[in-house]
Amino acid sequence: MNKTKTFKMVMVGLMAALFCIAGPNSIPIPISPVPISFTNLAVFFAAFVLGWKLCSLSFIIYILLGAVGLPVFSGYTGGLAKLAGPTGGYIIGFIFTAMICAFFVEKFHSKIYMNILGMILGMIIAYIFGTAWFMIQQGTSLASALTLCVIPYLIGDALKIAAAAVLGPVIRKSLVKASLIKAEA
Repeated sequence: MNKTKTFKMVMVGLMAALFCIAGPNSIPIPISPVPISFTNLAVFFAAFVLGWKLCSLSFIIYILLGAVGLPVFSGYTGGLAKLAGPTGGYIIGFIFTAMICAFFVEKFHSKIYMNILGMILGMIIAYIFGTAWFMIQQGTSLASALTLCVIPYLIGDALKIAAAAVLGPVIRKSLVKASLIKAEA
């Protein structure tokens, strides 16, 4: 196996591990069954390191680890019941967040405004998946689901996007300078 393939495998594993560390460390809030999660922040950083395919793969590995019962989801939980619960749609939606964010970084790596746009679009998709599943799972209206699952998180998610927009390019530039990743990938 060549050095590049080995490095990519290691990076996919490391990013999956990052998700496993960030995911359980959530903050419950009293107004919603959906906690404040750091998973999306980890996805944003992974997008600056991996291309869209590998970023998505690393998140799918994270979901599979949680699905088999490892306590990697919010609140140190795991299992299929978590995916079927109120936050399951957000977990699945983050696959598309990973794809979209990493695609934008991969294609427009030197344009921060495009990276931010990719993170915003990725979060919108996660909100759509999560809110739709929450409505189905909890039997709530759209207005109620938005009040419980989206509106309280907008400021925090904007701050996470801002942090990733500042730190992500620094991490990427360091990895490119160390010849660990290619400037265009």
